[in-house]
Amino acid sequence: MAIDCRQETKIMGILNVTPDSFYDGGKYQDPEQAVAHGLALAAAGADIIDIGGESTRPGAHYIDEEEELRRVMPVIERLVDQVQVPLSVDTRKAGVARRAIAAGVQIVNDVSALRSDPRLAPLIAESGVSVVLMHMQGDPLTMQQNPTYTDVVEEILAFFRERIAYALAQGISPEQIIIDPGIGFGKRLVHNLEILRHLPRFRQLGFPVMLGHSRKGFMYKALGLPPAERLAPTIAIAVLAMLQGVNILRVHDVKEMVQARNMIAMILDPGRRPR
Repeated sequence: MAIDCRQETKIMGILNVTPDSFYDGGKYQDPEQAVAHGLALAAAGADIIDIGGESTRPGAHYIDEEEELRRVMPVIERLVDQVQVPLSVDTRKAGVARRAIAAGVQIVNDVSALRSDPRLAPLIAESGVSVVLMHMQGDPLTMQQNPTYTDVVEEILAFFRERIAYALAQGISPEQIIIDPGIGFGKRLVHNLEILRHLPRFRQLGFPVMLGHSRKGFMYKALGLPPAERLAPTIAIAVLAMLQGVNILRVHDVKEMVQARNMIAMILDPGRRPR
């Protein structure tokens, strides 16, 4: 069943079970540690937990389906029975998505926007789960070598129109689709900043918008900060995104993002009670 994310901004907690993700790679490779972190994300207020077994950081190599399944399935199978929030699987592979959906996952977060595996779109249509279509120029291995745009926002919008049309033609319903402009995926600093300045334009396509900016490398280019020191700019961008109507924020620091969201909501809605 597709996720309803059109009301209050949802906080998606990142759970990477990878050895090489840029911020938390290697921390949660052990299934016990990964499950414990997933429970901690839920306790901190995550509305969704996104589980990924393949790093898509700049320069990352593609891994095979068997290895990705080995990493994610023990975690998904345990968390689905222990948390009350929807689970998402961050994958480009239909075989991984099929197993994850069968286990109870409700969102497939595909950085390739259904371009990597032709079997994935029919699976999404058949299952009825939500799908995130993310924009990426190139692929993780090469995407930061020379990203070039004439008008980054217009080109991403054109990409989404084409990918949405493809998804609909494959039998995926509009209610299943979420879009993500792909901060840091084949973009220079100037491109990422331009996307952040124009988030409402993505909302105008009529689909929920997800933003995955958490602690990313463009913050080093902008402010000279290593990943461990990027919480403040991550929160600043999250607040900007919330005020511009972004529907889902995919973040590492769930507790802080939930607090920021709830504070904004209390300011904007005088009748809102504290959680």
